[in-house]
Amino acid sequence: MNRDRALIIIGGHEDKEGDKVILREVARRIGGGKLVVCTTATEKPEQSFEEYERIFRGLGLKHVWHLNINSREEGKDEKQYRILECATGVFFTGGDQLAITSQMGDTPCFQLIQQVYQDGGVIAGTSAGAAVMCETMMISGNGQQTHRLDEAIKLAPGLGFIQGVVIDQHFAERGRVGRLLGVVAQNPKNIGLGIDENTAIVVEQDRSFYVLGDGAVTVIDCRDVSESNIADTDLNKTLAVCDVKFHLLSAGYSFDLNERRPKRLSREVARQKLPQAKAKGVGEEEQ
Repeated sequence: MNRDRALIIIGGHEDKEGDKVILREVARRIGGGKLVVCTTATEKPEQSFEEYERIFRGLGLKHVWHLNINSREEGKDEKQYRILECATGVFFTGGDQLAITSQMGDTPCFQLIQQVYQDGGVIAGTSAGAAVMCETMMISGNGQQTHRLDEAIKLAPGLGFIQGVVIDQHFAERGRVGRLLGVVAQNPKNIGLGIDENTAIVVEQDRSFYVLGDGAVTVIDCRDVSESNIADTDLNKTLAVCDVKFHLLSAGYSFDLNERRPKRLSREVARQKLPQAKAKGVGEEEQ
């Protein structure tokens, strides 16, 4: 396992015109390497690629390639997976996460993307491209109200780059705390990560992440729940769950997924990882 590899998981609507803090971090990690922008999720692949190509080239990347797979046959096409040869990073755009998994899952193209990550590359995704990162992904569910037991939250297998978490995007903006809590209450083995727009988590060494961007990441941990009605046979009820642990993390904070504990970055680490840290004085010395 290469310790330098990273996942950059973005809650959607990342800044594309201002400081571009999140996309700048993607570009920084790619450096002189090759970035492949995968537009399989979107209905406007050419338009989406042209926008990201303009941004990433403006951030200094010289090698930006386009991958758009519309069928499983294309995922097996040598012309398609040649695009991924020598790639050091892959960026999944937003759209429909099921389009990504259904067209690319277990194809030669996806196997090459896995190899990029195994070899120390960067896998990034925004919105739908963020949802697919985990082993189990959400594909629908009411996020505007408290979860009810008779409401179906549809789940599907994701790409599995990160284990033991369920990711929800556009989190605060679309009021999705109810549906994420409903999913995590069903299986407290998983930690819920709700990522706001223009916010990302950067996952390093597989099991810890730090927050980047303007918004927050909501962490929902149901491991120590003392009481829940999630398994009641009477479905005409609103979800009840007791002793849930919530963390709200912004830039300057990290989270250990093994220990299930947040931590504030030291000043030195914050200066290294966060472009805005110098200006805003983010971070305190570690105790």
